[in-house]
Amino acid sequence: MVKLRLKRCGRKQRAVYRIVAIDVRSRREGRDLQKVGFYDPIKNQTYLNVPAVLYFLGKGAQPTGTVHDISKKAEIYKELRVNQTIRVNQTKGGLHI
Repeated sequence: MVKLRLKRCGRKQRAVYRIVAIDVRSRREGRDLQKVGFYDPIKNQTYLNVPAVLYFLGKGAQPTGTVHDISKKAEIYKELRVNQTIRVNQTKGGLHI
């Protein structure tokens, strides 16, 4: 199973985090499948690669609590819902939004 979680980077007392897609059996600093974002809690900056996040969420990846909150603030789930609606309507024969 794949999870979207934080991977710690930076130096002592100045942590920054990468948001990565990683196998659930890997440890926090283990090898990731893909880097999908960046989070700096000190400067309160966030960068998300939205297509990559949507891809992994569409494939069933589970975000951790913190990544879920970051994604919620970035309104990722609204885009995921819109994409799912479009996909369902396309399979029914027409494109209705």
